Amino acid sequence: MTTPIPYRDITPAQLDTLVPGTRRIDVREPDEFTGPLGHLPGAELVPLDTLERVAAAWPREAPLLLICRSGGRSARAAGLLARAGFQHLYNLAGGMLAVREPLPG
Repeated sequence: MTTPIPYRDITPAQLDTLVPGTRRIDVREPDEFTGPLGHLPGAELVPLDTLERVAAAWPREAPLLLICRSGGRSARAAGLLARAGFQHLYNLAGGMLAVREPLPG
């Protein structure tokens, strides 16, 4: 029996396909959030080391998009939240690096 994947990876091109009201949770550090890569409009800064404590008060059924620099920390964050009972989790694959990549052509 296979274990279901607790979250879904999405690409920057798929951001507009998320349901309205999906919270954008950026798990980077404050200097990264305000640094050269910037952050997505509407993103909330919740550094990874504070996520469990902060998320304890969030509704478990609310859709969440996890964001970081390259997609690694946000994937860990999504797994952590899945274990805490969150049901609708998305990881921004490639993170802000992918968002800021120039489009081909």
